[in-house]
Amino acid sequence: MKQLGSFLKSISLTLLLVLVLHTTGMLSAVSVHAQSLLLRTGLLNADPEPSTPEYFPYEFNLKTIEGKTIRMDSLKGKVVFLNLWATWCGPCRAEMPAIQKLYASVPNENMAFVMLSIDKKGSEAKVKKYLQDQGFTFPVFRPTYAGENSLPEMLKVPSIPTTFVINKEGYVVYKNVGTANYNTKKFREFLRDLLAKE
Repeated sequence: MKQLGSFLKSISLTLLLVLVLHTTGMLSAVSVHAQSLLLRTGLLNADPEPSTPEYFPYEFNLKTIEGKTIRMDSLKGKVVFLNLWATWCGPCRAEMPAIQKLYASVPNENMAFVMLSIDKKGSEAKVKKYLQDQGFTFPVFRPTYAGENSLPEMLKVPSIPTTFVINKEGYVVYKNVGTANYNTKKFREFLRDLLAKE
């Protein structure tokens, strides 16, 4: 009985701590630091293992962070690194510095980065400020919010970050749900192999 009381006390204190961190807005910051530490260990390195390719539905539009509409099908024929993220997502924020380094290390006219912010509609200023404060230069896009179907079903993911790599033929050849370090030799070689294919 004493052990049960001690266990319940521990659970109560943990829940109280999480509640305090959540209500003060500190939970995301703690999550970023915890995920960043894990990324440094190499345990979360992206592993581009072969999977069953699935055709990517290009028939939708996005908006640049400046508000210009772009057709996703304008990226057909390129290798696309597409990452769904949000400013409030600690795990997303933890992986973004490595994505920035990957973006800088794979310059190629046949490679497109689509960092798709799913922050709520009207939060463009918040997203811009976050990117500016962090010094990120990769291309950031937003949904058009033109009705329920502004994003295809494939991109209506249950959790973020979620990352897709689409080959030149339009097939998803890599998908990862959760935080990962994409700036690894193995992952860069994976992208270069996709870029080299005719």
